[in-house]
Amino acid sequence: MRYPKECVLKNCKEVVIRPLEPGDRLLLNAFHTQIPESDRWLMNYNVMDTPIMDRWFDAVEKGNVACILSLCDDCVVGQGSLYMRDFGATSHVGRFRITVLPEFRQNRLGTWLLLDLIQLAMDKGLEMLRADLAAGIENDAIDALKKFDFFKCAELENAIKDDSGNHHDLVIMMKCLHRTWSDY
Repeated sequence: MRYPKECVLKNCKEVVIRPLEPGDRLLLNAFHTQIPESDRWLMNYNVMDTPIMDRWFDAVEKGNVACILSLCDDCVVGQGSLYMRDFGATSHVGRFRITVLPEFRQNRLGTWLLLDLIQLAMDKGLEMLRADLAAGIENDAIDALKKFDFFKCAELENAIKDDSGNHHDLVIMMKCLHRTWSDY
């Protein structure tokens, strides 16, 4: 893929999408502080914990995580991460997470990030993509993924709790990948 990529959102704001760079730590920290705590709760790790983020950056450096950022006026407004395993029964399956600042949602930024993550997964030779989402909280994301041929392969009843302790179903969405876009 060619980066940086300039995009114009539905609200006419311009963003630049590019891979995470080693010096982006402060930009990413500032981004995470703007994410509502209820959204951070649903992430796979505590992005406010420095040792955890140290390990995450190590995983990026080792190639187990690929991260792309979207920036507007030199501030991160969205992040997409692709998690890969280099060994084992699920090494052909990538997991991903997209996070967008609330004021940039519903403007197709998540779509731009998703398209790049799909391409990145195809480039890495992955066969499937997986997303784990909270029913009732992330319904917009679930609906968006369906438009890109993700299917619900499982729904685990009351498998997760939100930051207030309320139970929600865990929806596991999958997408089969092809070698090239022309295969779709």
